Amino acid sequence: MITAHAKDSFERIFRKAAQARLPLSPDDQCEIVPNAHADTGAAHGTQVVVLTISSIVFRLLLILHFDENDSTRAYYLKEADERPFQDAFLEICNLCCGAINQELLRYFPDLGMSTPYVLSAHCLPHLHELKPGLLSSYSVMLGGTARLGATLCVCAYAPLDFVADTNAIEETSGELELF
Repeated sequence: MITAHAKDSFERIFRKAAQARLPLSPDDQCEIVPNAHADTGAAHGTQVVVLTISSIVFRLLLILHFDENDSTRAYYLKEADERPFQDAFLEICNLCCGAINQELLRYFPDLGMSTPYVLSAHCLPHLHELKPGLLSSYSVMLGGTARLGATLCVCAYAPLDFVADTNAIEETSGELELF
């Protein structure tokens, strides 16, 4: 069971991390709007990047929906960038999940974070099979040009309650964390 305070905390942590890490520039607009149904996020992309944060008491899936179209490519790959789109995009997704992980470490000291992987968006309706205590979906518009979807899925293995202070999220520049 995830309390209302914990659900609100997870969602605020996600929003703060997404606004800090998904835009390429701090000046870029990042508009996050909730979707009515968590499994309709597939309309915001044919592929998804799945990242996982796990603890003893919960598993959080951050799922970022995308299409590798001209506007998304142009936003995440600047003219001089010769990397493949997915390499650049997965790096941004990992930074966003890392920001969530850093904030959650303040409340749960036993966290592990997965490597991002890409799947078809057709897997999204199956999230209900995980029996999540929190399943929320968002539309994300970056810089007025790139459109993503985001799904936050949290499965609890024990009662889960905490209140996050999202005003204190630390700003980092993407340094590596070694385990």
